[in-house]
Amino acid sequence: MPRIRLIAPSGYAADPAAMIRGVSRLRVAGYAVENEAVLDRADLRFAGTDAERAGDINALAHAGTLPDIALVTRGGYGAARLLDQLEYDALRERLAGGTLAMVGHSDFTALQLALHARSGLTTFAGPLLADLGAEPNDAATWAQFRGTLSAPSSEVSWACAGDASLQLEGLLWGGNLAVLCSLLGTPYFPRIDGGILFVEDVGEPPYRIERLLYQLHLSGVLGRQRALLLGGFSDCRPGARDNGYTLGAAFAQLRAVAGIPVIDALPHGHGSTQLTLPFGAPARLRVDGPAARLHFSGYPHHG
Repeated sequence: MPRIRLIAPSGYAADPAAMIRGVSRLRVAGYAVENEAVLDRADLRFAGTDAERAGDINALAHAGTLPDIALVTRGGYGAARLLDQLEYDALRERLAGGTLAMVGHSDFTALQLALHARSGLTTFAGPLLADLGAEPNDAATWAQFRGTLSAPSSEVSWACAGDASLQLEGLLWGGNLAVLCSLLGTPYFPRIDGGILFVEDVGEPPYRIERLLYQLHLSGVLGRQRALLLGGFSDCRPGARDNGYTLGAAFAQLRAVAGIPVIDALPHGHGSTQLTLPFGAPARLRVDGPAARLHFSGYPHHG
């Protein structure tokens, strides 16, 4: 029976019912769930003190028997406060090349960046416990979560706009756009060249999305990638003063300056469907007209 250990590096369990449903569904699906005590922690807007939340991560470096999956309970904010408290050398020694899959998204992006930059770890952008307990239950999210984490390779496909034709390979990485940009210029932002970068966000108006993408462009990060995948941008609506300027206009401007292929509609973000994507794993992207496929392998998984 695969073991899941809950970790809570960011916000407290604001919707306890969703958390309880998520735990129940995991057990029905055949997982043993541990460390439910994190669901009862709260300190201001956080799931415990900084020391408690950093301790969730550091404990993995010292565990006698590692779980198969370390699953983040929810996003919000708070992971950035932990970055200078993590035991990167110990985490590298214990986890690098192993089978532990750390899974989450949103604010967890900060930890993924730092763990890759400082410890060389491959983690997963994927559903939170809160997502697995959401109503309605998203069958596609569950199927891809289970299938990816139990196999040495996986593939996702989706319909995209345009008529591009390309095939390329690179290291898959990315996550929440605002969190990504918040760590630019810090020791916790990895230097990845020739990668396949994916981004998503929620609740940001189009001009802020464009500004964040320009930050990646002007800093040289975009130019060092082989492709950019645009995921979901939920509730990113124009404001009263945008005068016809939309998210589509922001993406059109990005395509004009990026200098790399920009592929849209990756079904991953803050919507009902969450892909499980390995941050730091080798990937192959193929686009034939309106059909895109992304294959990845070489990531932690359990049998």
